[in-house]
Amino acid sequence: MKKHNWIYLLTFVCIIMYSCKEKAESLVEKIDRKALVTRHNVKITKVDTLGSLNVGNGEFAFTVDVTGLQSFPEYYQNGVPLGTQSEWGWHTSPNTENYEFNETLKGYNFNGNPDALYAIQNREDERKNDAADYFRANPHRLQLGNVGLEILKTDGTLASPEDLKDINQELNLWEGKIESKFTIEGIPVKVITYGDGEKDAIAAKIESPLISEGRIRLKFRFPYPTNEFADRGTNYEHNDLHETTVYKESDKSFTFSRKLDNDVYSVQASLNAEGSVTEVAPHYFTIQPQAEDSFEVAVEFNSEEPKETLNFTEVQTHSIAVWETFWQSGGAVDFSECTDPRAFEIERRVVLSQYLTRSQCAGHYPVQETGLTYNSWFGKPHMEMYWWHSAHYPLWGRTEFLEKSIGWYFDAYNKAKLIAERQGYKGVRWQKMTDHDADEAPSNVGSFLIWQQPHVIYLAELIYRNNPIKENLEKYQKLIFSTADFMASYPNYDEENDRYILGKGVIPAQECFNKIETYNPPFELAYWKWALEKAQQWRERLDMGRDPEWQKVIDKLSPLAQSEGVYLAAESVPNSYSATSEHTIDHPAVLGALGFVPDTGFVDVAVMNKTFDKVDEVWHWDHTWGWDFPMEAMTATRLNRPEDAVKALLRDEVTNTYLPAGHNYQTPRLTLYLPGNGGVLSAVALMCAGFEGSTIENPGFPKNGQWNVKWEGLQPMF
Repeated sequence: MKKHNWIYLLTFVCIIMYSCKEKAESLVEKIDRKALVTRHNVKITKVDTLGSLNVGNGEFAFTVDVTGLQSFPEYYQNGVPLGTQSEWGWHTSPNTENYEFNETLKGYNFNGNPDALYAIQNREDERKNDAADYFRANPHRLQLGNVGLEILKTDGTLASPEDLKDINQELNLWEGKIESKFTIEGIPVKVITYGDGEKDAIAAKIESPLISEGRIRLKFRFPYPTNEFADRGTNYEHNDLHETTVYKESDKSFTFSRKLDNDVYSVQASLNAEGSVTEVAPHYFTIQPQAEDSFEVAVEFNSEEPKETLNFTEVQTHSIAVWETFWQSGGAVDFSECTDPRAFEIERRVVLSQYLTRSQCAGHYPVQETGLTYNSWFGKPHMEMYWWHSAHYPLWGRTEFLEKSIGWYFDAYNKAKLIAERQGYKGVRWQKMTDHDADEAPSNVGSFLIWQQPHVIYLAELIYRNNPIKENLEKYQKLIFSTADFMASYPNYDEENDRYILGKGVIPAQECFNKIETYNPPFELAYWKWALEKAQQWRERLDMGRDPEWQKVIDKLSPLAQSEGVYLAAESVPNSYSATSEHTIDHPAVLGALGFVPDTGFVDVAVMNKTFDKVDEVWHWDHTWGWDFPMEAMTATRLNRPEDAVKALLRDEVTNTYLPAGHNYQTPRLTLYLPGNGGVLSAVALMCAGFEGSTIENPGFPKNGQWNVKWEGLQPMF
């Protein structure tokens, strides 16, 4: 056959193949995303302090009770509190005792380095301990104010939660809309609430015959920070320590100016009807609208004086646009054709976790574990949790949300470098408990954690994997190389056995260990090896040679210690799983060595299988945290144990409870825990899309005909 005939034939075959491919792809049924999302709209039919709902845009969030606003903050304070928080809203108490951060430093000599200084809580020295407490508590995130309703009953008294009847509240996830209906003494009230998709603002439309009678008014109340571990936004004492003034811009617009020491902000309320403002008490105001059966209000919180007013329609439009765009983008997982009765609950958690993380964990900074609802650990983010808050975004095809917050590392770089230097290491040692300015919070645990170190390498690799351009290599090069420099200088060389040891002086992810004695925890070892190798690959992509110092550690890092065919919780703890062991509580981090951490051949699959069985048998699962269950599901998936993966996701433990709005409940002091929500999303991405080298379809779900899981837009894990 002539050459040109071969070309014609090959072209024809290619056209036919491409046409068949297009037809095949067109036959793949797209997920009905609106149906998927809205079948999990949250419905509340009674006053439930753990049933609070929120609107938010990832940088600002506003949590409401059954009235659709924050009418009963004190009643809800021990449940999911009615918080109003933003990225910029922080407060610093005056340093009246002139504490210096150096007072929190203490020298340790773990591995022949006597001058290593760690920021701790020194319980043996009152002054130093007080200094540590000050820097742990400052700065702290602010509760910006409560915006609610006051409703008068016929006898003139204020309605209480017990007076609300016929409650019917729904969170429309597709639009970010909360519609709240109830009656007071048989008279209906309806409130529609939106959060602005871009600004730190909410808007509400209130409808009721009570309005024309002057029996419904808006309430604005501004609490003072508690300066404690938690701030539930109900500290109405200490009136003399802050200032709230109000002025009218018109009969429809009112601005509250707030001043707390050196921190100031404003709150602007704009109505579509005329109103009058009354100061009920210091920091407590009401606005009485002059309207018939309905009125609208938009409330904007601003770090500066507002330049223009908002209205209900603008906020509504912004909310609907942002949420529809979000749900139509990235990944989706549909369990509707599964017949296993557990599937619906997994789908509910997945959908609600997307809503919660998008509304509370999608800003320009790492977020605290309770998001933008209320303070835990003084409102400060924990950088070992940053992976759990943000890794799911690129796995779900929404890399842009990770790219927003990962920039914090550049801001933190110089201070992280100082930490490494004062402890005798190269590169940067990333802070554990910190703030937007990257200051380190003294801690007897956090200062010795190390598993937050490789996170930036993992997360930058996810960004690059989803967009493999040279600009990304160059952008994150500084962070990755400096992190690897620390990681290579941190291990202690054991000359006798020609190996590198992690520790002593380490507290693992499983925090119930003695820093003085602990070395070679398995999760950290596996993560160390993977991340250093990934840093070498980053150098190769940039046409740079492999770093010889990094390579020494990669080649000679201690193997994972084991006994009787299972991996130990640390080489220094030979009785890891005995009946008398103190180490079968907290995070079962040993499982993370193959699950969270990709397979590099460093972990023996057979040994990990036996370890998985041992952990499942002896662990005190009632002493765990919300992300432990997704972590276990990841390990089960990589071990090809799909039934165990599903079992892990749905373990019947208090800390694996998911409340009506999707929040992961932990304890009475920690009533929501967003690392659990992020963990669910990452685990389900792995269970569906698999991991590099995986050939099994939906590897995390059983192959018994009951798990017809459909998904689109997900990325495999490494």
